[in-house]
Amino acid sequence: MASDVREIRILAVDDHALLRKGIAALLNAEPDMKFVAEASNGQDAIAEFKKHRPDVTLMDLQMPEMSGIECIIAIRSEFPNARIIVLTTYPGDVQVHRALKAGARGYLLKGQVNRDLPEVIRAVHSGQKRIPPEIAIALAEHTAEDDLSSREIEVLRLIAAGNANKEIGGKLCIAEETVKSHVTNILSKLYANDRTHAVTTALKRGIIEL
Repeated sequence: MASDVREIRILAVDDHALLRKGIAALLNAEPDMKFVAEASNGQDAIAEFKKHRPDVTLMDLQMPEMSGIECIIAIRSEFPNARIIVLTTYPGDVQVHRALKAGARGYLLKGQVNRDLPEVIRAVHSGQKRIPPEIAIALAEHTAEDDLSSREIEVLRLIAAGNANKEIGGKLCIAEETVKSHVTNILSKLYANDRTHAVTTALKRGIIEL
């Protein structure tokens, strides 16, 4: 590598130490990359980012104390040019949409790390965006027209927790008929056959979490 070529400096944020070690080994084997810091939660990630000012940050979504999306928002509120790639096991299109809205420049499933991570880092570092084709297709299939309202998401979470319509009405202080109306809308927007199908679809897409 020529001496005037600067290495891409990388911060990895994930609550699994083994994954961080694997990523460090993978990236340090690349001639144009340097693993400079790691963090196991969102709060530490912010501190490490401020300390090292990495060129690219790899961010898990599900972490203790602060979610990856909250962490992306916090970092980019202070460092708007931060280049962040989400690494996750969750392919749900809603999770992708939230991450991109928060400012992520790339999205990669953890199962694709060994094959695709260096190329995705280079692309994002150069100013491009990178989303796996299968996730991009899912994003395109679900337009804003089928977005659930915040109330519908509340109802769906309570359905997932095993509540009947009457119980949901009591918890949300709304009439049972209103709950039934919300359920009808949820089934329609998610193209679901029944309540169980709606919950399964919502979990797969990342609309709700258990």
